Amino acid sequence: MYARFARTLSQLRHEKGVSQREAAQALEVSQALLSHYENGIREPGLAFVVRACDYYQVSADYLLGRLTDRGTGQGASQGPDPAVMLTAADLLTQLCLDLCHRHPETALLFRTLADQLGREVAGERKNHKT
Repeated sequence: MYARFARTLSQLRHEKGVSQREAAQALEVSQALLSHYENGIREPGLAFVVRACDYYQVSADYLLGRLTDRGTGQGASQGPDPAVMLTAADLLTQLCLDLCHRHPETALLFRTLADQLGREVAGERKNHKT
């Protein structure tokens, strides 16, 4: 499991596009120690794992290689991430509108669905901003 942690820690830093020095500073460790963590030479304590999860916005299970889903687990009981839902809703609205143009006979159905979805998205955006 520790090899997966080291690989995941390094991968997350690269995906974030930060240097080892920048990440080490943000994670409150020396660059040498972060290098040891990323290369599997040293094993971090719980405090570092928590900081890394917060910094990379992933769950501890993901960071430790126990899950493939990056979810942070924050708000898991509250349902899906509102930002993801808004993006999906916008995409579905656009797809419905595109289908209306291609198949005029279904336009009324798709326009009704798109309007309803649009109203729900507007309400979700309003709730998300507050």
